[in-house]
Amino acid sequence: MYDKSAGGSQNDILMTRRKMLTTTTAGAAALAAAQGTPDSAFFELRHFYMRNSKSNQVQRTTDFIAKYYAPAAHRAGIGPVGVFSAAIAPDSPFLLVVSGYPSLAAMQTSLGKLAADAEYQKGCDAFNSNPDLAYIRMESTLLRCFDSVPAIETGPASAGRAARTFELRTYESDNEMTLQRKIKMFGEGEIAIFRRNGLQPVFFGEALVGPSLPRLTYMLAYENMAGREKAWAAFGADPDWQKLRVKPGLSDPDIVANISNVILKPVAGSDIQ
Repeated sequence: MYDKSAGGSQNDILMTRRKMLTTTTAGAAALAAAQGTPDSAFFELRHFYMRNSKSNQVQRTTDFIAKYYAPAAHRAGIGPVGVFSAAIAPDSPFLLVVSGYPSLAAMQTSLGKLAADAEYQKGCDAFNSNPDLAYIRMESTLLRCFDSVPAIETGPASAGRAARTFELRTYESDNEMTLQRKIKMFGEGEIAIFRRNGLQPVFFGEALVGPSLPRLTYMLAYENMAGREKAWAAFGADPDWQKLRVKPGLSDPDIVANISNVILKPVAGSDIQ
């Protein structure tokens, strides 16, 4: 569990992701292994956990991300950038920021550019000068995209249509072997079944550094909640899924220890709508 008792400096945390890459033995080992796949894309999921208060933490932080972080991230070569608020989720309210990188080397370069961005630094100073906390706690996870979904998919242009509904799903496994078996299952059939039944992938990633390892996390998009219900019903009835889910060693009890999900909506500053 994370401690929600104290805030932190937006500048300190957004600007020092590199420390996360080197401060734990497990994290260093995971990243060393990931370096062996030079074509892999990476992304960070960063949760800003908040509370309902007179200072309106959600709006203040959303405004900062939309006005300062997202533009600076684009200038630094970071992207796509997704920004979401909780629609149906425990631990609400919170914001989720998705930051994409084509490689770990590119991530290091982009973070250096972000740290040197004068306009962003100015925004951080203004954001942090307010004595009221803008959030209670942050939680960050670094993930590597699946080979079967090698990059974040932003979807169709948002002009002229309503914002979509998004679902973030996390599967925890008992060990690395069962996690890799589930990742292989996704890549060799399950994701294709998703697509043809209206479950539109945004990303699929294996968590390298973060809480509750080993695990994977993915995001799906729908036109609306009714579309979500229809798509999952079609997926559940799909003959190929019915065959795949009962193959020896691939049932949920064999390879998944826990499944959690939240429903999200995009907010200002998000490239993913």
